[in-house]
Amino acid sequence: MPEALLILLLALGAGAAMPAGAVFARFDELHPDWLSTEWRHFIVAFGGGALISAIALVLVPDGTARLAPPAAALSFAAGGVTFFALDIWLNRMKSAAGQLVAMLSDFVPEAIALGAAFAAGESTGLLLAFLIALQNLPEGFNAFEELAHAGRLAQSTVLTAFCAMALLGPASALAGYYWLGHYPQVMGVLLLFASGGILYLVFEDIAPQARLENAWMPALGAVAGFLIGLVGSMLAG
Repeated sequence: MPEALLILLLALGAGAAMPAGAVFARFDELHPDWLSTEWRHFIVAFGGGALISAIALVLVPDGTARLAPPAAALSFAAGGVTFFALDIWLNRMKSAAGQLVAMLSDFVPEAIALGAAFAAGESTGLLLAFLIALQNLPEGFNAFEELAHAGRLAQSTVLTAFCAMALLGPASALAGYYWLGHYPQVMGVLLLFASGGILYLVFEDIAPQARLENAWMPALGAVAGFLIGLVGSMLAG
């Protein structure tokens, strides 16, 4: 199989996890008794664990390998500060799209990194595709529920938008493969910028939502999400 076609399929599959999570959330809404509150919080925490594994095992190692320490630190900090400012702006706009913006903000840079990894001949491309899908599923679930509860858009419209957003994955991955893969320093800045932003989102948005009094499954979900990323990293390495 040509490498570009493989990248296209991997990115499309990773992106398809977003509407899959939305379908799962729609089913949960129609049948609210089948999934307990603790398991809903487990799903949120699982996505947080997967995001942290992507930062720790792929994005930060690959980004710091491309940049000198001052540039790496500045890129990471800029990502955190930018997502902080975006969060404040969304709050002032009283937008219900915070989780949606968060999902796209990590999906697009990671998809670019996927293509760039293949262009550079690295072994992390398959792992990154797996981690993107792993985090997009619970993020799609959470974002759909957030938008559905806001009630400003029809649920069919939200689901259609999620399917359309999944197509950003292949486009971003091919951009990384054909263009950004040849500019390692630019790629390093992008990876660390995304890492800083994702880490901010995990502790600002995902971790507080996962918290549940007198329940232990959500914390275990975060461990499970990171563990799957760790095993994937070890197998890829």
